[in-house]
Amino acid sequence: MFKQVELAYSYDALEPYIDALTMETHYSKHHAAYTKALNEAVEKLGYEDKCVCEILRNLDDIEDEALRRTVRNNGGGFYNHNLYFSIMSPNPNKNPEGKLLEAIEAEFGSVETLKDALTKLATGQFGSGWAWLCADENGKLVALNSPNQDNPFSMGLKLKPILGIDVWEHAYYLKYKNLRGDYVKNFFEVLDWDKVAERYEKALSCER
Repeated sequence: MFKQVELAYSYDALEPYIDALTMETHYSKHHAAYTKALNEAVEKLGYEDKCVCEILRNLDDIEDEALRRTVRNNGGGFYNHNLYFSIMSPNPNKNPEGKLLEAIEAEFGSVETLKDALTKLATGQFGSGWAWLCADENGKLVALNSPNQDNPFSMGLKLKPILGIDVWEHAYYLKYKNLRGDYVKNFFEVLDWDKVAERYEKALSCER
């Protein structure tokens, strides 16, 4: 069965950029609820041994429309938040290095240009959703956004997310209210590029 990623830091460790109450509510309430609902759905489907990437890539195989929607929303919520919580740190490396830096410069020209692109995608996403940095099967980087809990898997794209910015209101509203742009700017203060690089190196692998 699917399990929430274990936080490598305390709820208050990302202060002042992300507050403790938001972190606790986000992780122990929202993410926990997505995980519980996903596990209930995959048990009904007999999908316990499948990886979440595979399930989301093959949503059309689920004949029951309501169950398919449940898996799409909660499977996305589970996967997306596992990624999001795992790439933040109270002591992040704020500068990409090595192969990841080379890929960023090849596609976007500079790290700052990439940050600008992700910021525009995150702030420009109407309503709830995500901004993503993804890698294709050749290691080329692609930035995009998605509504709700959709991600490249459920969208039918041959891309692997390596960085995700959550722009659902529950990710920032307690601290930032309607100032989504301030939240996105400060997200980069706790983004650990070493964690993103690890995901880039494993971009072709599947995971639970």
